[in-house]
Amino acid sequence: MNTPDVSCVITPGPGGATALRASVGSVLGQSLRAVEALVVLAPDTEDAVRAAAGALTEGAPERVRVLTTETPGGFAAVRRNAGLSTARGTYVLVLGDGERLQRHACRTLWETGERTRADLVAGGWTRLTGDGAKEQEPPWQHALFPRSRVVSRLTDASELVVRDALVTGFCLRREAVERHGLRYDEDLEHSEIPFGPRAASAVRRIALVRRRIVSERAPADPGRDLAGLVEAHRRVCHLLEAQGLTDLLEERERAFLLDRLVALVRTFPTLPAAERERLAATAARVLPESVPEPVLLTLSPVERVGVRLLERGDADGVLTAAYALRRRGTVAAPLVQGRDGRVRWQGGDEDPALDVTELGHQHRAFGELRLMNRLTRYEADGGRVLLEGRLVLPDHTGPGPAPTARLEFRVRDGARTFGFPVDELRRDATGISWRARADLSRVLRPLGTRDTLWDARMVVEDGRVRSVSDLFAAHDLVGPEDRSPARPRLGRAAGDTWQPYVTLKDHLALRLEARHRPARTTRRLVHYATHFRPARRARLLLRALGRRRDRLRSRGLKVSVYHSWFLRLPVRRGTVVFESHMGTCYGDSPRAVHEEVRRRGLPLRCVWSYDGSREGFPAGERLVRRWSWRYLWTLARAEYWVDNQGFPQHLRKPTGTTYLQTWHGSAYKRMGFDERRVRMQNAPQRERLQQAVHRFDHFLVRSEHDVRTLARAYRLPERTLLRTGYPRNDVLFAARTRDEAEGRLPRGPLAERLGLDDHRQVVLYAPTFRGGPGRRKRRRLLLDAARFAERFGDRYTLLVRAHYLEAASLPVCPPGTVVDVSGHHDTGELLALADVLITDYSSIMFDYALLDRPIVLFAPDLDTYAAERGSYFDLREKAPGPVTATEDELFAVLDSLKAVDTGFRAARAAFAEEFGGYDRGDAARAVVDTVFARHLSRTTRTGEDRR
Repeated sequence: MNTPDVSCVITPGPGGATALRASVGSVLGQSLRAVEALVVLAPDTEDAVRAAAGALTEGAPERVRVLTTETPGGFAAVRRNAGLSTARGTYVLVLGDGERLQRHACRTLWETGERTRADLVAGGWTRLTGDGAKEQEPPWQHALFPRSRVVSRLTDASELVVRDALVTGFCLRREAVERHGLRYDEDLEHSEIPFGPRAASAVRRIALVRRRIVSERAPADPGRDLAGLVEAHRRVCHLLEAQGLTDLLEERERAFLLDRLVALVRTFPTLPAAERERLAATAARVLPESVPEPVLLTLSPVERVGVRLLERGDADGVLTAAYALRRRGTVAAPLVQGRDGRVRWQGGDEDPALDVTELGHQHRAFGELRLMNRLTRYEADGGRVLLEGRLVLPDHTGPGPAPTARLEFRVRDGARTFGFPVDELRRDATGISWRARADLSRVLRPLGTRDTLWDARMVVEDGRVRSVSDLFAAHDLVGPEDRSPARPRLGRAAGDTWQPYVTLKDHLALRLEARHRPARTTRRLVHYATHFRPARRARLLLRALGRRRDRLRSRGLKVSVYHSWFLRLPVRRGTVVFESHMGTCYGDSPRAVHEEVRRRGLPLRCVWSYDGSREGFPAGERLVRRWSWRYLWTLARAEYWVDNQGFPQHLRKPTGTTYLQTWHGSAYKRMGFDERRVRMQNAPQRERLQQAVHRFDHFLVRSEHDVRTLARAYRLPERTLLRTGYPRNDVLFAARTRDEAEGRLPRGPLAERLGLDDHRQVVLYAPTFRGGPGRRKRRRLLLDAARFAERFGDRYTLLVRAHYLEAASLPVCPPGTVVDVSGHHDTGELLALADVLITDYSSIMFDYALLDRPIVLFAPDLDTYAAERGSYFDLREKAPGPVTATEDELFAVLDSLKAVDTGFRAARAAFAEEFGGYDRGDAARAVVDTVFARHLSRTTRTGEDRR
């Protein structure tokens, strides 16, 4: 090999000969043959590594070279620089200790560099997890490598310098290395951190490939050399500052806090006490000048608390913050509310970094808070154990003056619990110190078969409230010396020893072990009995039976049986199946039709579909679970189907069944066959949608806009359209009439159930669905509910209504300021209750406009959403209220709502007329008269016969 295409510089490290052989083997296994492995050794390299390097050279003398530096010891940067100076390839790539190249890595890098003429070509990499059993790639790599591309500015691929992306998995053109004098910092252990950004800022073109290049990078250990990591980070920051990249500098500072310091804080419960003290002392020495205050304040409350306490060198405080990080929502330290109303971590004084007001703990009482109960002592003396700990109490709450407490050990599946009283409780201003003694051998009596794991917790009561807390503990608090004898109910053969340990979630637990001969013998016999050949065959048989059982429950089989057998059954006259939003609620227009049927006493057998919980559906009504066998049986025999979204597309409508599709809103975004996603589907998928739509016998529209959009988009014939408006909106007309006659107050029973005050106006925030197909997801709202409560808590109550396919993630706010009403079944009742509506592009605005009350559109991503999803009109031109793009704009509108709304009254009236012209308040009656006419005449005849 004269001039290799790629030279791979390998510097052995702690992995020794095994890691060296793995790295060199991955180089020799490359699909690109013109690749050399350059192994650089120090003079004092151990003999085993030197022998392994020699053997590799003898096996492939033309492709493996060994170089020995003159200077012994030192950091790996010395050997890496020697490799850069000696490399012969067109491109140079450096591998860390034990890192492996993917089979086509060098070919990918070389071909990309030759094609793009880039001086630096980078791809993805993975690292081993903490235990070394698995690999994972940093989550930010998805943003860096969304596709293969070439960039010429660092701002076009900020993660290259914001994150430690260029520590491996990239190559440099050797000519560029020499031209720019690129070398590793020989006075720094983590020299790979500043080297990558320095190289990226020096070269003119950078190619990024969407391929994995390197695997098995060593696990991250932010505490191994904290001082070195901080110094490496400083050098990158100096580089960015010198080039005037201020925005990237701020991003780099924040990423360092999250990736290094917050990650280090999270590890504290797993570290020995001496190591925690060492790290805290090191942090106190190197961090004070490396944590910019403005950047620190952008972190979440507990994250910035942990970093601040680490900066102060408070090892115990960092440990407490780590518990709060690892157990979200837990009050881990005493909280103090100052005269300014702000809540701070204990010892916070006026330090803004220790301000945790936004967590909202001050708005919850003792029984509602998750309190950290920290175990400080565990001693075993035979069967008796001594436990001591401290329960944290914020200064605004606590149990009554005479609380009682008991410790409980609960089997992991929650089936059984054993408890004993706490002997001593000593309360002070910041918490409760406690001590308990128990004879585990006598108190804790498991069976000894499957109940071998028991979790510890403490229950505190004062006669009125009850608080349950796990026992948190550092992982080195208990060990083998704290074992206790056990007495299972099945005898000592089932187990003989209680071994305390700390779980991955940092709480105390007990494990029943077999340490003596009778129990060990029994365990071996049980293992043999369950693993020898007949037992294995029995397990395989059980699995096969389980698969058959699952097949009997599968939707594919149910659909087949439905079409083959159930559709042959005669239709049962007078049966109506109602479904709203795929069975998730009892509401919308199907509910209005159902109530009209009941009010008029029609002789119909009504059945409601539900998915999940029966809660909220009317008592006494027939219910069937969606996709159950009974559901399919009922659909196959029903004379009427009534829903607002669509019964399962796979199910054909029986002959003789009438399908009333009430739909669930007018269209702003493109729907049906106008939607880009549908147009890109294959022919069978589009045909399935068309067949599902062809099942409709009646389709409700509320304006000619619906005819031009929804009806055309779903290719509905004119004969199916009922121009009656939506039955769900009848309650809005009734509410508007009542308001004009009687006024808005008092609000009614729903307001009382929600705890709404009459002196606050009610604002309903109802954003639309932004996700795609899939399971129900919990998303963070675009509107900051905590900020809203802080700004308008004395004037408005915010009702949050998430889309039925999503779930809102709400912060804790002062009582009465923010209420989650996502679980309320009927949106119409919420609309009638609200004084103001905040939404984005949701069709709820078409309904609310009928009330002639203020509407504010909060749509930060309006242009993006309209471009991606498509729209039928310009929302800004026809908006029934002001369109805001930021929270500040929204809050400004709410501050002067009355004045702003005056200018939109005419636009709102025109909006309601254009999009709800057929809504007149009698839609339910009109729909029942049309769809159930045959049963209406029967009811009339029955009434005449009775007279």
